[in-house]
Amino acid sequence: MKIKTTVLIFAAMILGLLISACGASATEAVPTLSVEAIQTNAVSTFSGGLTQTALAAPTNTPMPTNTVTPPAPIGTLANISPFATTISANPTSSCNMMSYVNDVTIPDNTPMTPGQTFTKTWKVKNSGTCAWDAGFKFAFTGGDAMSGETYTLTQSVAANAVTEISVAMTAPVKSGSIRGNWRMSTAAGQSFGDEVYVMILTGGSAANTSAPAADVSTATSAPAPTP
Repeated sequence: MKIKTTVLIFAAMILGLLISACGASATEAVPTLSVEAIQTNAVSTFSGGLTQTALAAPTNTPMPTNTVTPPAPIGTLANISPFATTISANPTSSCNMMSYVNDVTIPDNTPMTPGQTFTKTWKVKNSGTCAWDAGFKFAFTGGDAMSGETYTLTQSVAANAVTEISVAMTAPVKSGSIRGNWRMSTAAGQSFGDEVYVMILTGGSAANTSAPAADVSTATSAPAPTP
């Protein structure tokens, strides 16, 4: 009985050893990680994630630098006009001027017979600041010239001086009121000053054309408006 009990105990021990051996082979032991190992593993994992993120991010391309081109040099003030306005030159010098004074002969509406000759004389003043040079012209500008020809100054006329200008004319062969306009100009043909005129009536009785007007106050001619 005692031997049988010993055999059973021994068999149980052998069975227990066999079961322990099989369990150890069937189940692999799980290694136990220390705190330091866990921290090291976490840091490695975080660093790897950052590296992958950096590789996946697009390359930071630098923005192009704006290059400011300086403006072209303006130049010296002496060579540049502040305004681009173009001013046309006056057709005549501002110092040249002529003013009508009165008719010396042939007042307005003097009767004439067709073909009658006469001399028209005007008294005018150099109302400018420059002298009229010899060669200045007193010429027909419109209406009927009545065969009158351009009068050319043979000597200069000083500023503020009064002079008389005479032109020989012939009454045209037609009836009615006939007028001719005349004006002073430079030798180059640039007109200036008052435009004066002569006016006659043809078809009536002839008048004495050689006698000057008796009184300045009776003169009827007036200067035409200056254009």
